[in-house]
Amino acid sequence: MASLWEGSRVRLRAVEPTDLEAFVANDADTDGARAGWRAFPPRSRWAAAEWVDEATRAPNDGDEFRQAIESLVTGDIVGTITTERCDPHAGTCSYGISVFEWQRRQGYGRDAVVVLLRYLFGERRYQKCTVGAVSFNEESVAFHRALGFQVEGRIRRAHVAAGRHWDEVILGITVEEYAARWPFPDLGGSEGPTGHDR
Repeated sequence: MASLWEGSRVRLRAVEPTDLEAFVANDADTDGARAGWRAFPPRSRWAAAEWVDEATRAPNDGDEFRQAIESLVTGDIVGTITTERCDPHAGTCSYGISVFEWQRRQGYGRDAVVVLLRYLFGERRYQKCTVGAVSFNEESVAFHRALGFQVEGRIRRAHVAAGRHWDEVILGITVEEYAARWPFPDLGGSEGPTGHDR
């Protein structure tokens, strides 16, 4: 049986202590950090190890969690994806994704988002996912639009980078829009579309 956490290129899994070297190397990518949210001061190897240790012990029984993105071909960690702002009452959620600079443009990020949304929409009953992209990060906007996200608006002057203020572009996708591109698996049985017996 296939894993819910595997796509065509990646597997989402827990962060492991052996991932430390990749996170230490990724700390040098300040352009990537700035494009995702903001650049932070350099941290020590000890602080990176503490962060990895904390990530390995984080509970995984809620809807807000961090997962490592692992290449199915090489077994290497290629980035992380984190759920956030999950509101079960409204059925809305968000996520943040980071693919390491040396692993980009191989389809890992796209596959990781498809896998994550399959879980949030198909297993946790969320109905809408909304993300933000800093306006100068046109690659992120194009990435999300290619996944089926719709541009829903802008928050003016929401970020600062390189001495300027930048807008945040808001993009969203509904469960119906997702399922039109990536149908949920047919598990068989005689249950109706709501999961209740007929």
